[in-house]
Amino acid sequence: MGLFTFKGGVHPYEGKELSAEKPVEAIKPGKELVYLLSQHIGAPAKPIVAKGDRVLVGQKIAEAGGFVSAPIHASVSGTVSRIEKRKNATGGYVDAIVIENDDLYESVSFEEADPDALSREEILNRIREGGVVGMGGAGFPTAVKLSPKDPSVVDHILVNGSECEPYLTSDYRCMLEFPEKIVGGLEIILKLFKPECKGVICIEDNKPKAIEVMRKAAAGKSRISVAVMKTKYPEGAERCLINAITGRYVNSRMLPADAGCVVDNIDTVIAVYEAVKYGRPVIDRVFTVSGDAPVNPRNFRVPVGMNYAEIIEAEGGFKSTPEKVISGGPMMGFALYDLNIPVTKTSGAITAFLQDEVSRSTPSACINCGRCVKGCPARLLPCRLADFAEHNDAKSFEEYYGLECVNCGSCSYSCPAKRPLAAEINMMRQTVLANKRKKK
Repeated sequence: MGLFTFKGGVHPYEGKELSAEKPVEAIKPGKELVYLLSQHIGAPAKPIVAKGDRVLVGQKIAEAGGFVSAPIHASVSGTVSRIEKRKNATGGYVDAIVIENDDLYESVSFEEADPDALSREEILNRIREGGVVGMGGAGFPTAVKLSPKDPSVVDHILVNGSECEPYLTSDYRCMLEFPEKIVGGLEIILKLFKPECKGVICIEDNKPKAIEVMRKAAAGKSRISVAVMKTKYPEGAERCLINAITGRYVNSRMLPADAGCVVDNIDTVIAVYEAVKYGRPVIDRVFTVSGDAPVNPRNFRVPVGMNYAEIIEAEGGFKSTPEKVISGGPMMGFALYDLNIPVTKTSGAITAFLQDEVSRSTPSACINCGRCVKGCPARLLPCRLADFAEHNDAKSFEEYYGLECVNCGSCSYSCPAKRPLAAEINMMRQTVLANKRKKK
């Protein structure tokens, strides 16, 4: 049987050798931690602490602000010093709880449980109360994702271990170091669905060590298997992964559950395991620092709320001032102009480069070569969609299925004319969606 894959995609330089063999190191934060109340899709969390309150590690400091929302917990013990607006990775200002770290790390007691003895609702409640969200970047509350309208239609739980984003290696290290937690978390998720539902751990073939380790961890588990994926970006994108494994298609009007699938990434499945079995909420995550600018690229376990600048300091700093620093990876991350921002549940990496190759390139006219079309996993015409975006032609943009764009950046990467196709398409896509919301 051949490798699982999808049509389209590109092959950017991987850069994973810089940090792939560096084990995860735990680091402690500085004196101030900032907990953004909007670090998940849906309604912001609501503070349940006030200035002057003392909090403990694992204590809930903000409750879910609605059905699609998630609580937030303290990752240190200390005192609430302020509740105010703070900057996020995209440059916006959102409400946040600021805690002064007392360096004692006194913790609440976590309530352990036997997953086999819990009901479906009890499992979902522990996931919900643990503040578990999609930690691969999307931030969708996991308890909501695992509660589709009709659970009986779900026959595949896909664990995204592809980690196709260049330079990132946090998922890879988790598979090598915590395989039992991944399998354990997947077993817990499978309890929520029918016995015929299968769990598939999806790993690209450029990670042979991870494939071997996860196969050993899943040995004897009748409902769990490891699928080897062809190394190609964006193999780990939700729609691409579903298509590669099942042959089914998901469009912008569908949820993965409509195609009988639930997709969670490695960190999320580990968080499910820790929340359900140990009662431990999401208070930290594994985080990659990479690129050619950091002195010592590697992987850390960082507390939620820790400052990005402190992570770089712990890493050893930069060789020289980088021209570009990205929150996340180079394909789908956000370019930063300030490192004074906090880690959230969805923060996965800092990638820093000595030279900003993108800003040095000069876009030229489209030569109609079709490379962007060949690379597009959504089977769109990115060159035309970008033209419509430049002319603010929303009608044509929709007629050419612009809303189906998954914003992976494959088109920009493929373009020999160096046109900023992905940026233009995404801006138009956001404009069209905003106008639709206004009409409603």
